[in-house]
Amino acid sequence: MAEHTIETALSADSLPKHIAVIMDGNGRWAKAKGKARVFGHKAGVEAVRKTVSTASRLGIQVVTLFAFSSENWRRPEDEVSLLMELFMTVLGREVKRLHKNNIRLRIIGDTTRFSQRLQKKITEAESLTASNTGMVLNIAANYGGQWDILQATKRLAHQVAEQGLTAEDITEDMLAQGLSTSGLPEVDLLIRTSGECRISNFMLWQMAYAELYFTEQHWPDFDEQSLANAVAWYVNRERRFGCTGEQVQALLQQ
Repeated sequence: MAEHTIETALSADSLPKHIAVIMDGNGRWAKAKGKARVFGHKAGVEAVRKTVSTASRLGIQVVTLFAFSSENWRRPEDEVSLLMELFMTVLGREVKRLHKNNIRLRIIGDTTRFSQRLQKKITEAESLTASNTGMVLNIAANYGGQWDILQATKRLAHQVAEQGLTAEDITEDMLAQGLSTSGLPEVDLLIRTSGECRISNFMLWQMAYAELYFTEQHWPDFDEQSLANAVAWYVNRERRFGCTGEQVQALLQQ
């Protein structure tokens, strides 16, 4: 009976379809090691690689990573500048790897504040992977949940004006179609690292029914086992099957 339960717990239907991650703690991780904050941001890239690879192997449909919030512009100018350069470098280096693994890359957020050089890189990266049929990887850059809802509302207002719709005609689905994640499943599991227990204006609409998983681990230390533990926690929350991180890990060996 126990074997049947584990099997059921780890069926594809039990796993989250969409995982969102607030990658927090790069600066604190670096400070604890006596290094500059940018050292932590660079170390966080490896955690991204492990998370994307593990999620793809588990058959997760969508992963959304909060790379740069609209509030991050308030950080010191040199750190923002370094983050932008790092984003460009990583984008250029990683997109071929993503393409090779049939992953579709999408950058969501208000990219108009980025340099023309970075906007061009984003367009090229999205175009390269646009026809891929595997996991969708959303990178939220200069993104805010309130911004997302506002720009969807503006789009809906244009529709109303053009099509002569009344207030009664407007549905949740119509607004959702204007969000940056239109057409994708809503978030099932939010993971936030580094011990902070808030959602920081991230995917407010899409996380309406998400399970929220907070871990003390800093983002650069987040690895395959960390994601397996978070997914096992989600399965237990949703299905109450007593699933463990090791059982999720076993799925990766199949």
